[in-house]
Amino acid sequence: MGAVKSKLAVCSNYCICCRVGKYDLYDLKDLPRPPQLDNLNDVSDGTRQGVLAVQGIDFCTETNGENHHTSKFNLMTRSVDRCLVVRRGQAFKLDILLNRPFDANRDAISFIFYVGDVEQRGPSGDTSAAVPLLEKGSENLGAWSAVYEGQVDSHLMVAVTPAVECIVAAWRIDIDTKLIGGGSLSYTHPQPIYILFNPWCLNDSVYMPGHNHRDEYVLEDGGLMYRGVYNRIKPTPWNYAQYEKDVLDCALYLVREVGKVKGRARSDPIRTVRALSASVNVQDDNGVLFGNWGTELSDYSGGTHPLKWVGSLSILQKYYEKKKPVKYAQCWVYAGVLTTICRALGIPCRPVSGYDAAHDSQGSLTIDIIKDEEGNTLEEFTRDSVWNYHVWNEVWMERPDLGPEYGGWQAIDSTPQEMSEDVYRCGPASLRAVREAELQRPYDVSYVFAQVNADKVLWKYFGEIQPLKLLGRDTTSIGQNISTKALGTMEREDITSLYKYPERTWEERETMEKALRKSESIFARYYLNDAFNDVIFDFELKDDIKIGQDFNVVLHMKNRSTINQHQVKGVLRVDTVTYTGKTGDSVKRKEFDLNLAPEAKEVISILVTFDEYFKKLVDQASFNIACLASIVDKNFDYFAQDDFRVRNPDIKIEINGKPTSRQEFEVIVKLENPLPIPLKNGKFYIQGPGLDKQLKIELNENVAPGEFATAQFKLTPPWAGRHQISAKFTSKEIQDIDGFRSFIVSPPAESNDVSSLENTHETRQI
Repeated sequence: MGAVKSKLAVCSNYCICCRVGKYDLYDLKDLPRPPQLDNLNDVSDGTRQGVLAVQGIDFCTETNGENHHTSKFNLMTRSVDRCLVVRRGQAFKLDILLNRPFDANRDAISFIFYVGDVEQRGPSGDTSAAVPLLEKGSENLGAWSAVYEGQVDSHLMVAVTPAVECIVAAWRIDIDTKLIGGGSLSYTHPQPIYILFNPWCLNDSVYMPGHNHRDEYVLEDGGLMYRGVYNRIKPTPWNYAQYEKDVLDCALYLVREVGKVKGRARSDPIRTVRALSASVNVQDDNGVLFGNWGTELSDYSGGTHPLKWVGSLSILQKYYEKKKPVKYAQCWVYAGVLTTICRALGIPCRPVSGYDAAHDSQGSLTIDIIKDEEGNTLEEFTRDSVWNYHVWNEVWMERPDLGPEYGGWQAIDSTPQEMSEDVYRCGPASLRAVREAELQRPYDVSYVFAQVNADKVLWKYFGEIQPLKLLGRDTTSIGQNISTKALGTMEREDITSLYKYPERTWEERETMEKALRKSESIFARYYLNDAFNDVIFDFELKDDIKIGQDFNVVLHMKNRSTINQHQVKGVLRVDTVTYTGKTGDSVKRKEFDLNLAPEAKEVISILVTFDEYFKKLVDQASFNIACLASIVDKNFDYFAQDDFRVRNPDIKIEINGKPTSRQEFEVIVKLENPLPIPLKNGKFYIQGPGLDKQLKIELNENVAPGEFATAQFKLTPPWAGRHQISAKFTSKEIQDIDGFRSFIVSPPAESNDVSSLENTHETRQI
């Protein structure tokens, strides 16, 4: 394997292969000299005369970035101290500048790779690898290798392949050179090589088939999560920003220092995501986010209200700078940050929302809710809860601990709800195990199963020495409309079928019975409500009520009996409610006591005005509509409830001109005031391409009813392709207003990029 001169494919601006055209390929004496001998260390007492010396390494960032899908990382594009980000199990190129041409008959070269944060290491092991330079075809598949690719004068091209199961970390590289017959030198490169999980590699345990799937769940740096209530689903934009400054370093810090994942475990995506589900919350360690579910704005003093976050960037940069938890988060913020961290590390990840999500605190697989005679939930007796929605994550990986059929999507959850093995964490739980009610499979399958499939049981309380009365058992409402952003579009995909069989099917009931038999906490019930079907009740709620408008709540009653009259007594009530299911202030109530003649119909109606509900609204403008009624002559009790949300206005986002990479363009955001009162202290929060932190724009004037709040700003997208602008608006009078716009950025006109990206805009208002 002697000295070879060959033309090589185009790669980085600084490696030898990209200087073709600027310099004669075989006359390189005028090339700018890379880093000199600053990092050259003598490791031998022998003479340096004739010993091959490494004078610098070019990371070939353009070629490697394109091949490894890492070119957008800030670490690869910054102007100084540029690092290399690659994926394990896949070759990357190095252009090594030597003091003379390499001669296989005289020289030996070895590459020493080692994890930069490990102080003690052996010559080769989990945290280090000694890799000799080999000829093509002599490397071992799956193991570390360094293969000779060719050379031009003193530039040696080498293809390095990290082991497919190597630790995901920032690795350092030393190059040892030896002159056969005497003398040796060692070179230490000052910048690390970040090695990530590789969903493109068939042998990596996070391998994900499908180009579009990898684009969406690994590479996409913006997206949607879903909030609201089951009958009014609200898309919420989020900028994941996994490529930006400090984000990858923060992700590795969380695994290593906060998650305490050590040694070979850092190569295991199962161990990694389980640790991350705890590291993102602050409950057990110095994690990223403080949770706060207060109902008053004053509860969030000293931090940022969860509704004001537009993405993960500001959160992770602030956390990594101070190494102190950031205030505050609720479930979608936890899920957004965890998505960012997983995608940065190379683990396919997506946020998932479930509606009427159960919090089964007793492990009974039932959600027991106890009501008094007025229909109030007795919080002192009710430990379980049903959230209007809950957002968690899924990650894609094999499960060798369970078997090949349990690979694919796994549920993880960083919102601190229940402890798992004495730590606030959840998952990874195989969706296959959840769907089949295999509750004993690791990790936390029983909790995820109950969250999406528990039965809701309503009880009526009569006093301390009286037994509870079973009002009813709801087997269908828990776990509705399980949602995630659809592949390649800004639409919603319903993935409920991944978690459970369709409601009211024999497979679903059989699965639930199987789960109940395996549950460790089944407790006895009291007595059943008498069967009675003569009188039926039905809510009527108008859809699409905008905040600022009045609305009606209507209860229909019908006596289906052709011969019997019934006395019906009860209360219809409207209460504010947090998204975690906790009832707030009573907005309005109406008691009724009437006789229903045979086949008669009655209507109970409540008009709720803006003035009645506005000052009582809690965080996300949701209401709980409930009715507790008794058929007096039959001793039959009826209870029903439903969720209702008034709709907030849309933020409209306008783009002036044709966005082009590395060129500034103007954006205008607008919001119409829907309230009959002015908006005061209005602020827009913006995240978009080219912003290194969340942008806050404060309005100088109040916004009158029916008028528009408007702001302008400029963006400079760093690369061509699809981008997303996310916007939020808050004021003293109104919160939780979102808007987003997805659009295509064209390459600059002088670019040699032959890909044609049509400047189309995909816009969705909320």
